[in-house]
Amino acid sequence: MTAYLNDPEVWQESWNRQQEAFIPDREHRFATMLDAVAAITEGRPPRLLDLAGGTGTISLRTLARFPGAQVTVLDQDPVLLTIAKSSLRDRATIVDADLGDSGWRAKLPEDGFDAVLTATALHWLPAERVSTLYAEIREVLRPGGVFANADHMPEESLPILSGKLRDHARVKREARYAAGASTSWPEWWARAAADEQLAPKAAERARIYPAKDHDQEWFPPAAWHVEALRTAGYREAGVIWRGGTDAAVAALR
Repeated sequence: MTAYLNDPEVWQESWNRQQEAFIPDREHRFATMLDAVAAITEGRPPRLLDLAGGTGTISLRTLARFPGAQVTVLDQDPVLLTIAKSSLRDRATIVDADLGDSGWRAKLPEDGFDAVLTATALHWLPAERVSTLYAEIREVLRPGGVFANADHMPEESLPILSGKLRDHARVKREARYAAGASTSWPEWWARAAADEQLAPKAAERARIYPAKDHDQEWFPPAAWHVEALRTAGYREAGVIWRGGTDAAVAALR
């Protein structure tokens, strides 16, 4: 029997505020990706895979926008999955799988998704794995389905301005931390580890993600992602949203 958190909505709010300190226009990118889903489903409730979905952020917004949507959340983080399960209950299928392992697709309930969406997650994987993953994602999409990935994707033709934008965002973020408007990434995880219900999951997480192995972020430009998607066999690929040094790329099967 699944053990649910007492107050999952509080943890969702806490996670959202922590993430918004890093990504102030976070909701804009979600709305843009869901616009793409609406465009390809044309009024039909979508079957959507929330890839590396964490607390179910995209799934919750999908269900709010598309009543009747069938949603699957896939992640490996036991803390975030616990929050997702407690928030979504029976409204979504939850899958525990490692995207670093090509066997992740075998854990899905079935293929044929209208959309696969992911945000601020795949930068933990090495370049060669992301390239291969893009091809694997294509195989779980139905013909005409859409994949979208939103992340830190600087504009390579603006290196000086991009650096200044990152510095400006950092100053604003640190001011939010100093004023108590948001917790930092380390603070959020420390609070989760101190919570009676989440502490066992935090200990499990530490075993899955040793600190030395979970600090290999990389942020190629959007052009790299677009080329990788085209190489993976998608019919078309390009940028559908940009906000400063962040972007969302999308591709059609």
